[in-house]
Amino acid sequence: MDLPVLPPVKPMLAKAVTTMPTAEGLYYEPKWDGFRCIVFRDGDEVELGSRNERPMTRYFPEVVAAVQAALPERCVVDGEVVVPRGDRLDFEALLQRIHPAKSRVDLLAQETPASLVAFDLLAIGDESLMEVPFAQRQARLREVVGAGSGSVHVTAITQDVATAQRWFAEFEGAGLDGVVAKPADLPYAPDQRLMTKVKHVRTADCVVAGFRWHKSGPVVGSLLLGLFDDGGTLQFIGVAASFPMARRAELVEELAPHRAEVLDGHPWQHWANADTGNGDADRMPGAQSRWNAGKDLSWVPLRPELVVEVRYDQLEGRRLRHTGQFLRWRPDRDPHSCTYDQLEVPVRYDLAEVLTG
Repeated sequence: MDLPVLPPVKPMLAKAVTTMPTAEGLYYEPKWDGFRCIVFRDGDEVELGSRNERPMTRYFPEVVAAVQAALPERCVVDGEVVVPRGDRLDFEALLQRIHPAKSRVDLLAQETPASLVAFDLLAIGDESLMEVPFAQRQARLREVVGAGSGSVHVTAITQDVATAQRWFAEFEGAGLDGVVAKPADLPYAPDQRLMTKVKHVRTADCVVAGFRWHKSGPVVGSLLLGLFDDGGTLQFIGVAASFPMARRAELVEELAPHRAEVLDGHPWQHWANADTGNGDADRMPGAQSRWNAGKDLSWVPLRPELVVEVRYDQLEGRRLRHTGQFLRWRPDRDPHSCTYDQLEVPVRYDLAEVLTG
């Protein structure tokens, strides 16, 4: 490639805040729920770079074709690869795209095609825009990627905080997970948290039915969380983690009285005996990680007696979209009272209105 900005480039990041920032000169954008992607195009040559600097090009051939059709001949664009399905984004379908077999990739490119939402322009032709203020970069982006570009969209943007607040409340129903604020004079700074993001925060009381060891030694790495469905079955919904190391050691002792001697009778017994490398949508506690095939996801069963309150941002299907944050034990709660009914489901919002916003 012959570009003024060459791969790999780490994307600029955002730090989390709890309230919408209101400083002078801020731009607000919806926070898209997909794979962060820096697109490098030099003629027919396209590379889709990921947040960890590994190329995603082979997983999204339809995005490569869309970039060749919609973006300038030579450019570098920061954006998000998403899978729109119906009136919302489908992150679970996006996860399925990370698959080693080309035949499977090609099939999914037809069945669940991905799109690119562009939100920054880092280079155009022979000109690097890395030091150019964000206000100018986003204006240039809109000049070179017009409306009606098929599967390449330019993100909605506003400087009105009331509009940003409305987006925060409404767009979640379309699968977006918050709002990002960017100063107008901000240069592009790879791997630095100079933007801010506001995400939804909720709490839920969950059953703890197992745990995983931490990679550093015999201390707890994460708690395996479950909720009872309408049929009374305990469903695995995700994990709680991010404990200080001292707390991880304490948890070993706290969980010891609840460890199951054998799996017989445990609600997840059938998962332990299943093929855990299948990558199904209803992923199991011990299923192979799509991101790191060598990662040990084996788990230690616990009798489903403990209830924990966790903080989470959103659901993806019937699971937590991201890792939950441990808040406190709930000895006052009956585990069987921990059902899906307690979870807030956002009102649906038409994704088409967001994409054309």
